[in-house]
Amino acid sequence: MRIDKYLKVSRIIKRRTVAQEACEGGKVTINGKVAKPSSEVKVGDILTLQFGLKTITVEVIEVKEVVKKDDAQLMYRQIEG
Repeated sequence: MRIDKYLKVSRIIKRRTVAQEACEGGKVTINGKVAKPSSEVKVGDILTLQFGLKTITVEVIEVKEVVKKDDAQLMYRQIEG
């Protein structure tokens, strides 16, 4: 799944366009490498997101195309932030 779509489906970022802008701005990394909006996400990947002064690091636990709001947080495990 594309990183921009994953961020939206998992509700880490609320809108896909915002996720695309974050990727294009170099604020998102996958396993330490800067992610483009089209970068693929797999189970086990470590994502790091920079929000202003705050940094969030999560591990991808599962990748689903559609998920209910209550289950979205089960798609990842927060490591830092």
